[in-house]
Amino acid sequence: SYSMKKSLSLLGTMALLSACASSASSIQPTYVSPIKYSNYDCEQLRAEYNRLLSRSQMVNKEQDDTATGDAVAMGVGLVVFWPALFFIDTDDQSEEVARLKGEIEAVESVTIEKRCFGLQEKISQDRKAALEAAQQKQNDFEPNTKSD
Repeated sequence: SYSMKKSLSLLGTMALLSACASSASSIQPTYVSPIKYSNYDCEQLRAEYNRLLSRSQMVNKEQDDTATGDAVAMGVGLVVFWPALFFIDTDDQSEEVARLKGEIEAVESVTIEKRCFGLQEKISQDRKAALEAAQQKQNDFEPNTKSD
């Protein structure tokens, strides 16, 4: 029946949409115990933070590129050419994005505990800059609703 076909079509579309990669900013961190870093001094914490931040930025970019490519393939596939759905990228880095976010949070926790004030300030500034960049990126993708 028509209702059954419509339901199956909707279910198939939902399944395809769920296969798309998420943007890095929407991925929640995985818990990492701060105990891992409890023997680090402030200088070691700074070095580890810089290493994690560098890796995180690289993986986040890969994840965002994958998410953007998936969204484009999905749009083309649903609107114009269904074989494009086969080009949805499965190179999802979400688990590593979540792990790295958790590692950074663990380093930050130990940084606060050990009163590494310089590093605390750097982490705070980096977080603020990342939030502003994510908001700008979101604004860039939202359609302009202002009328001239």
